[in-house]
Amino acid sequence: MFRSIQIICIALILMQVGACASSPKVAEEEAQVRYAGDPWEPLNRGIYAVNDALDTVTLKPLSKGYKKITPGFVRRGISNFFANLRTPLNIVNNLLQGKGRDALSETARLAMNSTVGIGGLFDPAGSAGLERHDEDFGQTLAKWGVPAGPYVMVPILGPRTLRDAITIPLDIFLDPLYHYDNSSVRDKLWILKAIHVRSKLLAAESTIESSFDAYVTIREAYLQNREYLIYDGDPPVDDDDDLFDEFFEEE
Repeated sequence: MFRSIQIICIALILMQVGACASSPKVAEEEAQVRYAGDPWEPLNRGIYAVNDALDTVTLKPLSKGYKKITPGFVRRGISNFFANLRTPLNIVNNLLQGKGRDALSETARLAMNSTVGIGGLFDPAGSAGLERHDEDFGQTLAKWGVPAGPYVMVPILGPRTLRDAITIPLDIFLDPLYHYDNSSVRDKLWILKAIHVRSKLLAAESTIESSFDAYVTIREAYLQNREYLIYDGDPPVDDDDDLFDEFFEEE
């Protein structure tokens, strides 16, 4: 995928802070604040440019067509299906983080949605009050005290911290599609997943494109969002990092 799954959340943040992110003064200040955490910025910007160019001629037009011709209820079913496939990753990482109750909840969700929900196309578990608890190995390492390391732009996959980047193989290994023998079906589902995820970012396109520096906007949104996820929605307040303060205060 040319953008990571996590940027779905970033898109929502960007829509809330578009006016702030588009201010040259704010963008310059944020670039100075975060530069220490982005020592590979020249290389990252180069990779970002290549990713963006590839996205412009592949996933972006495909996702626009997909969203235009696919009914909303079908997209919801596809979203439920891929969310269900992610559940084993959630179960393992909730256990590794000592969140036994959340792991049990995810296990119950997997059983209910895979059966009553017809392979995950529907979400009866959500209707029954079983909430999702998304976790990945990057979040687990963070809980274990592993430093985030420098910000990196991964070819094709998009923004990560070094800590998140090195766990990509583990996240992929727990994807049931990775172990599916029929490569033709598996690859088509991965392509569908990439297009579906990319379609969720279309609403934030104008905000990113109108920002003073799209690279900085994406970087700051990604880092803020990852911190939000790692701390389960209650990140520590940083007096020097106010780009998203207004957003989280409203929440």
